[in-house]
Amino acid sequence: MSTFAKPSFNAAVYSASRPTYPVKLFEHIFAFHREHSGQWKRAVDLGCGTGQATIQLQQFDEIIGIDPSAGMVEKARVSIARNQAVDAQKFTFKQGSAEDLSTAIPKDNSVDLLIAAAQSAHWFDWEKVWKEAHRILSPGGTIAFWIYAEIRLPQYPSLGQKITTFAQGTDVLTSLGLHFQRPGRTILERHLVDVPEPSTVLGHLGLQNLRRVYFCGDEQPEFLPEDGLRYPVIMQNEMRWLDLLGYFRTWSSLHTYHEHYPEDLSREDDARFLEEDLAACTENPDDVRGGNIAIRFWKDLREGALNAEPGTPVGVQDPVKVEWPIALLLTSKS
Repeated sequence: MSTFAKPSFNAAVYSASRPTYPVKLFEHIFAFHREHSGQWKRAVDLGCGTGQATIQLQQFDEIIGIDPSAGMVEKARVSIARNQAVDAQKFTFKQGSAEDLSTAIPKDNSVDLLIAAAQSAHWFDWEKVWKEAHRILSPGGTIAFWIYAEIRLPQYPSLGQKITTFAQGTDVLTSLGLHFQRPGRTILERHLVDVPEPSTVLGHLGLQNLRRVYFCGDEQPEFLPEDGLRYPVIMQNEMRWLDLLGYFRTWSSLHTYHEHYPEDLSREDDARFLEEDLAACTENPDDVRGGNIAIRFWKDLREGALNAEPGTPVGVQDPVKVEWPIALLLTSKS
């Protein structure tokens, strides 16, 4: 079972701490859709989570969000219902899996745009998903699957290896790499390059015009295919250092890590920055207390930023620039 589908997973906290998807990403997807004469009747978001991507599909007459987690589905419903800037009647949310859409989307050739965002696309059973996607997609319809890869701190490029070690390493005291679900996390780390092309499942008469797009900027992994389209980074944000800690706390691997090592949550306070942090968080001091692996890593980054640029502000309320590379797969049904 995915961590996100477990009853203990807090969808509200997840939604509040996760980055949102840039408008430029959807502009790119919609341009591809127009290029292949797609219609604008029905859009489906697979693994919709709390609806962060689903809400961007308002150009369509009907929008359906599907997720295996009941908590995520309920959070998405409430979020859309409360959003006065959208026509909530357009949206429907259902519990289900991407590999079997026979209940959620029983009719063939009935979906004009099928998306799967970030924290769902890299978990798919691709042989089943490509077949189901081809079944439900209308002629001229578009599939857009994407992920965002590991966070970067562009002001402090020297911290990149520290972030990679935390996310991909195997030391149980300093990294979460062993506690991500594999191979899904590996597919994300490798920017979807290991996702099989639909032709390997469907043959050459199924989904056409496969396009791999990378919004990575100048820092491009060596494993990206030569024929991929490359663009500047578009998923950027400025958050407080405290918000960065909140983001790390949403990682599925951290949730799993503490199921295996609950004693980590009882460690004594990490003394680094503690006095200043408590003074800045008088309303919620527990947010910055403790010595668990997320706190330790967060403080490692702050120390690293100070070492890279002495005097740089790293207080909990101070801003820090962050960015995420995006890998996007596009294809259409002939």
